[in-house]
Amino acid sequence: MDRRKAFKIAAGAVAAGGAGLFTLTTAFKPEIKFENTPQKIDFKQDENNWKYSGLDPFVTAELAYKYYSEGSCMFATVKSVISQLAEIIGEPYKSFPIHLFKYGHGGVGGYGSVCGTLNGAAALIGLLITDKSVQDKMIADIFRWYEKEPLPAFNPNTQAYNYVPVKSISNSVLCHASNTNWCKTAGLKVDSKERKERCRRMTADVSMKLATSLNEIFTNTYLTNIQSDETVNTCVTCHGNEGKVNNTAVKMSCNSCHSESVAHRVFADIHYKVMD
Repeated sequence: MDRRKAFKIAAGAVAAGGAGLFTLTTAFKPEIKFENTPQKIDFKQDENNWKYSGLDPFVTAELAYKYYSEGSCMFATVKSVISQLAEIIGEPYKSFPIHLFKYGHGGVGGYGSVCGTLNGAAALIGLLITDKSVQDKMIADIFRWYEKEPLPAFNPNTQAYNYVPVKSISNSVLCHASNTNWCKTAGLKVDSKERKERCRRMTADVSMKLATSLNEIFTNTYLTNIQSDETVNTCVTCHGNEGKVNNTAVKMSCNSCHSESVAHRVFADIHYKVMD
């Protein structure tokens, strides 16, 4: 089938109405299988100097909220865990250079890329767990949770600022997108004290989630939080490394930056069928 013939079919389907259009847009789409069953990770800690001891998730969140004023989101996430391990275990945590994680504020030096608290969580997972496949699963779980969970949810014992932020779904792991989506929901500016309180509580939320995940993986009770993002799965069917387009490698939510045009929805599948 050449492209001219394909578009004639498309035009006919449009003219035939909604039923024909729906049939056309799904006729050539590769089958997508969504995995939605949590899987247990069989994890065995290897011998290294970076030991772990179970932490109280709420205490960890309170510490992250407290340390936020010292170096912002990434720094506070890392210090909330490392400071406790330094007290429980001692070295090498006592001399751990926590200051270096101040760079992660505002999406890496204010650049607006990956959220600093997620950056810090991933760094700690990488420090404590050497198995790359386990690292990847845990990082994907916490990142996807962050994308889809209404946050912030944490309520500190003592507020740094007398304001309870509204919750929003960030739909992104990027600092600037997460903040912008929240600002639109709250009707506030990004440089407001309210937005800063939101990020402070988000740091506590992620630190609590991280402590819970670490407790579970080191007691062999961790279940992967497989919540497939259907938008991502649909996109990578064509654009991923097994699709014909093969120009994207991604797990993060696509529609925080990309919106699907009407033309794409109508013609993408039939175009996929005829392309080389």
